[in-house]
Amino acid sequence: MGDLPLDTLHFIRPVWLLAVLPALLLGWLWARRQSRGSHWETSIEPALLQVLLEPRRATRSRRLPWLAALALTAGAVGLAGPSWERLPQPVEQKSDALVILFDLSLSMFAEDVAPSRLVRARQKIADVLRRRDEGFTALVAYAGDAHAVVPLTDDTRTIENLLPALRPDMMPVLGSHLGSALELAHTLFDNAGLRQGRILVITDAVDDMSSAGEHRDPRFPISILGVGTVEGAPIPLHFIDQPGQVLRSQQGNPIVARLDEPRLADIAELSHGRYHTLTLGDQDIDHLLATPLPGEDETTEVEREFDTWADRGFWVLLLLIPLLLGGFRRGVLAVVPILLLPAPADAGPWDDLWQRRDQQAYESLRDGEPEAAATLFESPDWRAAALYRSGEYAAAADSYARQPSVTAQYNRGNALALQGDYQGAVAAYDQVLARQPDHEDARFNKELVEKLLEQQESQAGEDERQQQGGQQPEQSTRPQGGDGSQGDDEQEGDQPAEQPDSDEQQSQQRQQDDGRPPPGQEESLATRDEQQDALEQWLRRVPDDPGGLLRRKFQYETNLRLRSGDYGSRETEKIW
Repeated sequence: MGDLPLDTLHFIRPVWLLAVLPALLLGWLWARRQSRGSHWETSIEPALLQVLLEPRRATRSRRLPWLAALALTAGAVGLAGPSWERLPQPVEQKSDALVILFDLSLSMFAEDVAPSRLVRARQKIADVLRRRDEGFTALVAYAGDAHAVVPLTDDTRTIENLLPALRPDMMPVLGSHLGSALELAHTLFDNAGLRQGRILVITDAVDDMSSAGEHRDPRFPISILGVGTVEGAPIPLHFIDQPGQVLRSQQGNPIVARLDEPRLADIAELSHGRYHTLTLGDQDIDHLLATPLPGEDETTEVEREFDTWADRGFWVLLLLIPLLLGGFRRGVLAVVPILLLPAPADAGPWDDLWQRRDQQAYESLRDGEPEAAATLFESPDWRAAALYRSGEYAAAADSYARQPSVTAQYNRGNALALQGDYQGAVAAYDQVLARQPDHEDARFNKELVEKLLEQQESQAGEDERQQQGGQQPEQSTRPQGGDGSQGDDEQEGDQPAEQPDSDEQQSQQRQQDDGRPPPGQEESLATRDEQQDALEQWLRRVPDDPGGLLRRKFQYETNLRLRSGDYGSRETEKIW
């Protein structure tokens, strides 16, 4: 162990030291109870008691309580984690990388496997992602060209959230060009600085075997998961609003997309990988993800280190062994499981010992308790989000205003709009667009709020004119000239003009005094309430369809490649 430097001695989990007091108290109570002797000693004469009772082993009886107390105390000290030495720990990460190439050609719409090849493939990718608790994973979608949906990352939840948005009809270039997907996969590996990794192709056909042969490398084996059946099925055209119709050739014959298992198996074998047909269970991904790599156990050392205190509590076990042996007696060791009892689920202060306030608040937010989460969050952006979800839009807007990010200003605009401050919301959206002109959500919300602001101002002017008409029922309705004089068709001294609406105006005035809107305004007020509800529903809505964003991203990348002439003569390839 070496010398014990008292200046650095501390406890990693000092709360456990509180258990020392009840341990000593337990030993004292036990010893005190034994010192009182048996109840028979107070009821029987001492001379007769010596004949009736066996003599006690006083030494062991008095020693046992203090041995138990000492054992509990030593256990508490060990659990507190005594430490006096720092150890530098390099940060390492397993270099297990997987790039999933997802075929989004039109043949994936075929329904020879229920409900369709596309749905089953997405489900299988989700199963793969849930297995990936370590390493990096990327997803590439390809048809006539390839696009990176998510680069190599350890956040598999992000990839899983994007899966439902992937469809063949979102791909800018039709076809099934595996070569472009493999080229992009190797680019992702190079960008991440990885020297090896697995490639998993999820497809129903590969027409050009040479495209896979150009990328053969034992460090990057290519495994293939076949989707579909050998019998195949036609390709429905429901994605272009033609239900009941199928894709046909130029001769008018239905095109049947079939799974060519021998061809796919040959490609996988030549590419140092494995092949398996899609199954209902996990035997397919168990087989494919076990594709061997050279240097399987290699890890990548990240360029950073952190120091950690060495926990020396295990040395207390050497002291506990003789104590427990010395106090070995039936019932004595029953107190040991008390130290292993979990904390009660409703212990509020106990949560502070094991979770940070932000962690507790996140659990409250996840459980649908944004009000409680807002009081717990220490992170400003999370606290603002909790206030927004709890309906405290004014407080949320103030919190977002103190954050400089574009996202915070966008959310501030939403909060101001929900509390009815349309002008402030428009100003917030303008700040977002000034810093990020391509922020489509801010532009859309700004246009929506501006329309509501125009309607609000128009309705306010109409309400003001109606109110002025109700407060001045005696006003003359005769036309006047531009200088305020009477018109030429009116003579001075004429009788006052008729007031046919005076009774109606008085009725409106009485209804306003009663707190009711005058006739004709109920519809406008209801309209405003509906508009407010519509705005609130829109701003509350969390975008759950990233398909539009991915579609625009794919189209943008395709346009760049078209301008650079990367596609060559792909126009002659089949479109499914």
